Amino acid sequence: MNQSAPPGGPEPDSRRSAVLGLIVVLVLVVVAYFLVAALRRNADLEDCLMSGRRNCAPIEVPSK
Repeated sequence: MNQSAPPGGPEPDSRRSAVLGLIVVLVLVVVAYFLVAALRRNADLEDCLMSGRRNCAPIEVPSK
């Protein structure tokens, strides 16, 4: 016996779970991007320090 929904009955909301899944994936991509960017900045700083330089940290000068 077939357990599917009757032809005139309400259909399950499959778009809601698909949209929720898409939102979760997009949030993970954004978090991963910022994590990779932070790790890259840290790696650049470590490379500078390992080469023996002492002025590796960027100095921000406020504009007047």
